[in-house]
Amino acid sequence: MQYLLSVIHDKTNSGTPEEQDAIDVFNDKLVAEGYWVFAGGLDSPTTATVIDNRDGEAVFTDGPFVETKELMAGVWIIEAPDLDVALKLATEGSKACNRKVEVRPFL
Repeated sequence: MQYLLSVIHDKTNSGTPEEQDAIDVFNDKLVAEGYWVFAGGLDSPTTATVIDNRDGEAVFTDGPFVETKELMAGVWIIEAPDLDVALKLATEGSKACNRKVEVRPFL
């Protein structure tokens, strides 16, 4: 089953060099152990564009979908046999990037 690990932070930065090194080590582990699907950091929410095309004419709004104190700073998509494994890996990812991580299964 695939899981989305969302990295949650209150600042828009890419982390310290030490955090980046720890993330690289964690990513290498995900690849080596067969959990890796995809990962990436996200740019600042100020670079976002929200598109609403529900009423027949697309409306484009600059900026994030919601204003909030915390933001999604990056993501990992992993393949894990069950939620327990996904939670264990998310715990390691949280330690590596020094940020909160939310785990959600794909439907």
